Parts: sequence; C-alpha cells; structure tokens
Amino acid sequence: MVIIGGGLTAATAAETLRKEGYDGAITIVAQEPQIPYQRPPLSKGFLAGKEGEDALYPLPASWYPENNVSVLTATAATSLDPSAHTVTLADGTVLTYAKALIATGADPRQIPFPGVDLAGVYTFRTKADSVAMKELLTGGGKNVVMIGSGWIGMEIAATATELGNQVALMGLEEVPLSVAIGAQLGTVFTDRHKEAGVRFELPASAAEIQGTDGRVTSVLTTTGVTLPADIVIVAVGVVPNIALAKDAGLTINNGIQVDASLATSAPDVFAAGDVANAMHPVTGAYARSEHWANAIASGKVAAKSMLGQEAVLDDIPYFYTDQFDLGMEYSGFGALTKDAQVVVRGSLEKREFIAFWVLEGRVVAGMNVNIWDVQEAIKALISSGRTIDTAKLADPQTPLEAI
Repeated sequence: MVIIGGGLTAATAAETLRKEGYDGAITIVAQEPQIPYQRPPLSKGFLAGKEGEDALYPLPASWYPENNVSVLTATAATSLDPSAHTVTLADGTVLTYAKALIATGADPRQIPFPGVDLAGVYTFRTKADSVAMKELLTGGGKNVVMIGSGWIGMEIAATATELGNQVALMGLEEVPLSVAIGAQLGTVFTDRHKEAGVRFELPASAAEIQGTDGRVTSVLTTTGVTLPADIVIVAVGVVPNIALAKDAGLTINNGIQVDASLATSAPDVFAAGDVANAMHPVTGAYARSEHWANAIASGKVAAKSMLGQEAVLDDIPYFYTDQFDLGMEYSGFGALTKDAQVVVRGSLEKREFIAFWVLEGRVVAGMNVNIWDVQEAIKALISSGRTIDTAKLADPQTPLEAI
C-alpha cells in the first residue's frame, strides 16, 4: 500500500490498515519534512502557545516503526502510473503498489497582489507557517494585517489579538463568515472581534502591499485606506492539490472525483481528505470537505476500501472553531444552506445558541455556539431526513431528541 500525503488522512489510513489486519508493506510519501500531522491546532492552540507540538501529531513518531510503516519525509511524488501500478518520486525512486491512496490535500490560494513577495508577507497552511507566525506574534506589539475573512483568517485574527498585537482584517464579504453561515450569524463573531479591538475593512482587498528596503510596511486597500503592517497574512482559501492525479489521467471535478467508497476513475487508486470530491450517499451529490473530521472519516473509509471491504463515506461533515471565548461546532451540508431557513434556539445576544438550517422541512445543517454535547442530536436530525416542526426546533424546552 502506498499513501501519498503527509496529513491526518494519511495517518488515519495507515492506522486503519493495521487495525483491520493488513500486514503487508505500507509506505507513506510525505512532502513536508516531518511525520504526518493535523492542521487545526496550527491556527488555534499551537499558534497561541496553549498546546505543544505533540498536539499536532495524531500518531507518535514511535508508532510508525513499531507498526512497520515506512514514512518518506521531505519526499515528493512526481508521477503516478495507474497502468503500471507505480509511483515515481522526485529522486527517481519507483514504488510499486497494489493499492494507492492520494491524500495530497490542498495548497493556499495564491493571489498576485503587488508586493506579495516582500519580507513579512506570509500564507498560512503548514506547520512551518505556524511556527514562523508563533515566533513573530508572541510578545505582541505588531501591526498585523489579515487578508481573508473566512474561518482561518478569523481564527488567526483572534489568536494574534490575544497575543497582544493590533490586527486589521479585510475580506470581500460585508460580514466575515457570511458565505459560510450568513450575515446574521457572522455578525455574532464579528462583534466579538470588534470588542477585542480587531479593526475591519470590509468589503475590501489589497490594492498593494507596500514596503521599504524589501520589507512590508503597510497595505493599501482597494477602498483607499492605508493600514500599517509589520506582518501581512494572506488566508484566502485553498485549492485541491490535483497535479499528480491530473497528470495520471484521473477524473478531476473540483478535486479528484471519487465514488462513495473513495475509488477514483483508475483501478486500485483511491483519494481521500481535502483533495477528494466524493459522492455523498445522503445528498446524492459530490462534495469536497476541507475539514478535520473529514480527514479522519475518509482516511478510515479509504483504508477499508483498499482492503476490499464494503465502506462508504456517509459521515455528516463536521468542523469547529475557537475565537476568543466563542466555541463553535458545525455539522451539515454547506452547499444546501444557501436557500435554507435559519432557525435559532437560544440567544444570539448572549452568544449561547444553536442555529439550524432547514430546507424543504428538513434540517441540512446545525451549529452550536457555547452550548455543548448536542452534536450527536444535530447529526441525527440531519441524517434522518425527516420533516420537522420549526417551532419545536426553536424551543429550548423541547429536547432535540424529541423533535
């Protein structure tokens, strides 16, 4: 078994192969210079200094040799030949596989802002990015300009502020996070950031990143505002890393297109994690998820499918965020929420609530903010597909299990 990728999906797949009794060779090809790690702590606890490096690793370094799993770090896979069942590495090594898993993840979207190459301008995706940011932000006193108003941008803005820095955030939305959860709910997070001193320039982007002697000093926004900047962080989304699969002739459709068992269009080749656009049996539509829970769930399904077991990726997509004293969990199908009715249980003003997205009488997504131990009930409502009474859904006195 050859697993291409060095993230949580790769680690989960390798662990699952062993748990399911596979005793043959497993090789992980990891492009970054360390064993497989997970990304959520990078913009949360690890960046803030609340979690150590151990929090990044789903499996300890000792697990791999103890389980006869070979990890080739700092190694890139340059080509995959489905007909020959081979993977060629950058140094010319050729690996032969019985089954291959592509878990190459995604890369930061690159925007050619004028001045993006100045020292002090960063993208944020890898452990190395987080380590660099941690060193720069700890101790505070920096002017930080955040370009991007999605989850990662808002998380980094919160962490940088808590570390004592002055943060200005810009994005193309009038309200941060509104593409994901709508303006009403996005305002809850925005107001908390404003209370903490985060400055917002919305909607706006960078017209020019300005500098002196090769180092950033300010950002000129598209609305004509100049923001002082010691550090600029660009977090405007990611794009699936499909180059290997595309060159191999696999079907590409917003990522690598796979069926519900995560099989690609090539025999004996599977794809999972951020890079995979999988047919979801609940919605009957393809969906690509860039979140932690999907990395785990798809890693398990891919491993079982590689072993010839019947397995489908039918988990309800899930993710979470921590921003200041706001903790949030979300489950559901974001693609179905655009035209859905939002039903709120609890208090937006107190920032303790559950929001449900209801489409044609069915719950398609649910988000709890500072209310805990409700995710299983939310997922059950989504999975059931049954028509629900929105009045009961909004009533905190009605148990979710009784709706």
